[in-house]
Amino acid sequence: MKRFDYVVVGGGSAGCTVASRLSENGEYSVALLEAGGTHNNPLISIPFNFAFTVPKGSHNWSFETVPQPGLNGRIGYQPRGKVLGGSSSINAMVYIRGAKEDYDNWQALGNRGWSYEDVLPFFRKAQNRQKGANEFHGIGGPLSVSPPRSPNPLNDTFIQAGVECQIPRNDDFNGATQEGIGFYELTQDNGRRCSTAHAYLTPAKNRENLTIFKRSIAEKVMIENGRAIAVRAKIDGRAQIIRANKEVILSCGAFQSPQLLLLSGIGPKSKLEEHKIDQVLELPGVGENLTDHLDYSLIYESDSEYCLGRNARSVFRVAMNQLQYLIFKRGVMTTNFNESGAFYYTNPEEPSPDIQLHFAFSMVDQHGLKKHGRGGFTCHICVLRPKSVGSVKLADANPNSPPLIDPAFLKDERDLDTMLAGVKQAQQIMQAPSFDAHRGKALYAGASNDDEELKEDIRNRADTIYHPVGTCKMGPDSDPNAVVDQRLRVRGIKSLRVIDASIMPKIVSGNTNAPSIMIGEKGAHMILEDA
Repeated sequence: MKRFDYVVVGGGSAGCTVASRLSENGEYSVALLEAGGTHNNPLISIPFNFAFTVPKGSHNWSFETVPQPGLNGRIGYQPRGKVLGGSSSINAMVYIRGAKEDYDNWQALGNRGWSYEDVLPFFRKAQNRQKGANEFHGIGGPLSVSPPRSPNPLNDTFIQAGVECQIPRNDDFNGATQEGIGFYELTQDNGRRCSTAHAYLTPAKNRENLTIFKRSIAEKVMIENGRAIAVRAKIDGRAQIIRANKEVILSCGAFQSPQLLLLSGIGPKSKLEEHKIDQVLELPGVGENLTDHLDYSLIYESDSEYCLGRNARSVFRVAMNQLQYLIFKRGVMTTNFNESGAFYYTNPEEPSPDIQLHFAFSMVDQHGLKKHGRGGFTCHICVLRPKSVGSVKLADANPNSPPLIDPAFLKDERDLDTMLAGVKQAQQIMQAPSFDAHRGKALYAGASNDDEELKEDIRNRADTIYHPVGTCKMGPDSDPNAVVDQRLRVRGIKSLRVIDASIMPKIVSGNTNAPSIMIGEKGAHMILEDA
């Protein structure tokens, strides 16, 4: 049996942040358990390789959903990082926080201390922003945030097309306003991916009080007299007990944090009995409130020299750029494929934009699993505040079995209506004069003006854009489905917290990596305060 002050389960966006912050003063011993291996791998660090880590690979859990009635019965794909850095090691590196109103709404729901004013200092604390500090941004933090290193010229075409459609130019989606069109900032450092493993663990690798266990499958949180005392895990295939003197922190993400709670007997009796798991605590919200961003893509063929495809010209271009990347850390190898985007309203009564776009200078189809020989470009459209809410359940009592993931996409018809409105506005951008010299044939129903045809195409092709949250939601005592309180402590169990995207009571209006890091920063701060 090994003993530490704090045991952090999950080395992802939040987990790396928590483990680093808890260990940096040298006062406490910290164990970090991660199911995957090291992040020190060119497949992870070279941004271009995002195209290979999301569709498949050993660094990816490659989860699937249960059949989705709203998507014509299709089974969806849910990639999640299985490596130090978690999904921050395989994602598109887009640094977006969401809207100010998201966090103010969290506080209005009864979560004191989680307003935008409260969380902004932790966003700034994490940052080392290459464009400099201001009231919204920080420098000197571990996480490098930078503009695209060598942006593709088609991004300027996309931005100009949006301006032609009366969408305002926005040079900082994380600043005074989110609405507009422009370049994203990325979690990159000198042309390399800056995952939370790179940002938070690499500087901490020589700390004697931080022990990182790779290839570790957590099987159960051990509870004694209402207190979390240890984690039972398989580490390199060997059963071990990792004991916590102070606290156990779950940072396994929106799918696996509730899975581990359920495997530990914490959750609704109805979800435990069928798998013959002894209940430790009735907590009905565990695994409920799953919310995710649904994505639909407009895909166009193009003969533009700026587009990438599965063809000889593109292969030659990438090969030639490898030397440029090796020497200067510039060129196409630095791309995240989603260098620009937009936020706009389909409903002016919404508190903030309800649609987000990601533009890519290649044809991205079925998460990159479906290949196209010709060059082309893609405009992704996602509904930012979906009404549809799903769940995560156990498939069985085996910790190695993937959970049953049901995002309930388009269960609420209002999401389909919002998506349709967002798609029609995106079509206008893609048909703007700036694209005339580049635009070829639209695939699928992308060029259709028929609402029913577009809706059917949405049901046939839409899927996640990788932002699952909410399954261990934070809430006040009056919320029967709240799993953690405002200090992220699991209700009814002492010395146990959940610190990751699963605690979000409502999904944020944008990409979820930066908010997960903020949750890690704020969560670690609260642990140290309480200690």
